[in-house]
Amino acid sequence: MSENIRKILHIDMDAFYASVEQRDNPELRGKPLAVGGSKERGVVAAASYEARKYGVKSAMPSSIAYRKCPQLIFVKPRFDAYKEASKQIREVFEEYTDLVEPLSLDEAYLDVTENKFDMEFAMDIATEIKQKIKDKTGLTASAGISYNKFLAKIASDYNKPDGFYVITPSMSEKFIEKLPIEKFFGVGKVTAKKMHLKGIFTGTNLKRKSEQQLTQWFGKAGKYYYNIARGIDNRVVNPNRIRKSLGAERTYEHDITTKEEMIENINLITEILVKRISNSGGAGKSLTLKVKYGDFKQITRSKTLTELLSNQQIKSIALHLLEAIPNIEKGIRLIGLQTSNFEQENKDVFLEQLEFEF
Repeated sequence: MSENIRKILHIDMDAFYASVEQRDNPELRGKPLAVGGSKERGVVAAASYEARKYGVKSAMPSSIAYRKCPQLIFVKPRFDAYKEASKQIREVFEEYTDLVEPLSLDEAYLDVTENKFDMEFAMDIATEIKQKIKDKTGLTASAGISYNKFLAKIASDYNKPDGFYVITPSMSEKFIEKLPIEKFFGVGKVTAKKMHLKGIFTGTNLKRKSEQQLTQWFGKAGKYYYNIARGIDNRVVNPNRIRKSLGAERTYEHDITTKEEMIENINLITEILVKRISNSGGAGKSLTLKVKYGDFKQITRSKTLTELLSNQQIKSIALHLLEAIPNIEKGIRLIGLQTSNFEQENKDVFLEQLEFEF
């Protein structure tokens, strides 16, 4: 492998929240499990592989998950336990390199081109990391190894769970050409549908489109799609990746139908958000209130200031945004608050995944 070619790992924990629950409670092992929600209300934050066999997925309304799998076991999330496991995993990463870019509590990129043990092969490093995580936490991880972030992330998802896959420069072209467009990192459901309408179903189809065509159809993302179809991704692994937003939300077992209840619950969520902002060492300039009605229709209201929001401003703006929410009497099943236009004071803070209160 050329010295100019980077060695990038993407390590992704397998069904992380659910796996922690099964690790800590032997009675849950081997059973379909959902973290978050209940039979009647809420949203699935994570599903065990036993539950996934029935079509249960994260972000799925728990009532739908229960219909798909009537024997599904619901447990409340324990974020302290997940954060502790995440901290132990991060310590393993940092044994090998300081170039660690966390994407959430359960996944990260590592640049091991130059590493602390002067190991030649990235495959050996990934193998050791997987084993150390298993020994230290009792959890399994999947590893993707390649020469850029795009391919490493795809590789980590290739043989899950407990996966291990390498995409070398010599095999990347054929691999990408055969890849369904839905498997491309950065191509969501909406974009995939747009691509289908343009005759793009695989990497081969994407590669045949010009940069001008893709930019015309997909804006700035068009250049990204043009490059990844050719295996080009020059993004560096950034250990000081700055958070862009931070939020908190809660789904309720029974619909909220009065303004008084809304005010009470927004105040509670505001307290959670303010605490998370304080822990993160940063602050935002924008605040967004999200409300989901009982019929799953969703609306948002936002306000942006020229300066960073203080805790008191967050509290007052949240209540002000509430005034713009119509038809509360229809019933509210979810309330969320998010700060964005974020500026990080402590850039070494390990990124947290957006946490949902159930």
